Amino acid sequence: MSRFFRAVSVFVLCFTLLPALPAQARPKHLFKVASLAPEGSVWIKRFREFAGEVDKASNGEVGFKIYPGGVMGDDRAMFRKMKVGQLHGGGFTMTGIGPIVADFRVMSIPFLFCSYDEVDFVRKGLTPHFQRVFAEKGLELVALTEVGFVYTMSTMPISTLEELRSGSAWTPDNDPVSSAFLETLGVSPTPLAIPDVLTSLQTGLVDTVFNSLYGSIVLQWFTKTKYIIDTPFGYAYGAFLLDRKTFHKLPEKHAKLIRGAAEKHFGTLLADTRKSNDEAQEVLQNNGVSFVTPSAESVSKLQDVQDRAVERIKGSAFSAQVYDEAMRLLGDYRGQQDASAVQ
Repeated sequence: MSRFFRAVSVFVLCFTLLPALPAQARPKHLFKVASLAPEGSVWIKRFREFAGEVDKASNGEVGFKIYPGGVMGDDRAMFRKMKVGQLHGGGFTMTGIGPIVADFRVMSIPFLFCSYDEVDFVRKGLTPHFQRVFAEKGLELVALTEVGFVYTMSTMPISTLEELRSGSAWTPDNDPVSSAFLETLGVSPTPLAIPDVLTSLQTGLVDTVFNSLYGSIVLQWFTKTKYIIDTPFGYAYGAFLLDRKTFHKLPEKHAKLIRGAAEKHFGTLLADTRKSNDEAQEVLQNNGVSFVTPSAESVSKLQDVQDRAVERIKGSAFSAQVYDEAMRLLGDYRGQQDASAVQ
């Protein structure tokens, strides 16, 4: 045998005697979760950081497989896949999960909040209620998420109610709150799922939509909506939910780990989202988007419509109980601020 073949034989023999390298172990507890948020967005970036911390701290026993960008369908499709075990959770928009847990819609009432401080106070007060109503539907509320204040965006300048009524406004599919508000204004909205909005703007099916400044960039709506009314229309938010039965099969140490990591990373996400919205205004202006100042009369009329719209939907779109509690919390916060101003 030649020296070359003897060397090869020795190498092969040594290789076969080496212990096999362990295969990448599958997590003992794997959660498949989906989101409409696109890859690269601040929401997915923070979620991956959360999942990485859970994986590391659990020594690989708990893992998350993430499906971003709506590849698993819209919120309703995601929920259906959770029901059959194809998914174990997801990041849901308020409008998407609202048909399942109606009370979660209450903070989306147009012109309800004047600042993020008000939002934070009311959200904290309502969180125990949200946790209970989600649990009743077999869902574990892991964290509340945020889109931020949303604005009226259009393909043409709008500064009066008459101009708004003459256009073709979008409303999220299965969102009775914004639909009732627009209808009370005399607007007949076109309901569409979020993934269908950009195409509908391109074809002219709708010319007026509602989104946060950052959201309009990541979803590319700003490429068509070159005018934004410089007054927030409402507040948009969501929830990171897991299947409750699957979550409660976890050892308590792992459940505690997920809750702690979620509080840390999704708390940071709140600040990230608000910063992204602040920075988005300059980006939009640099890309030819104009911010239109509405008439004071139009803003006043929009705010006056709120009570009439709420009376139409209270008890159906959300319970009277959660609405009254939200208004009590908001009143408490504003009362505290007024008292501080006097002092």
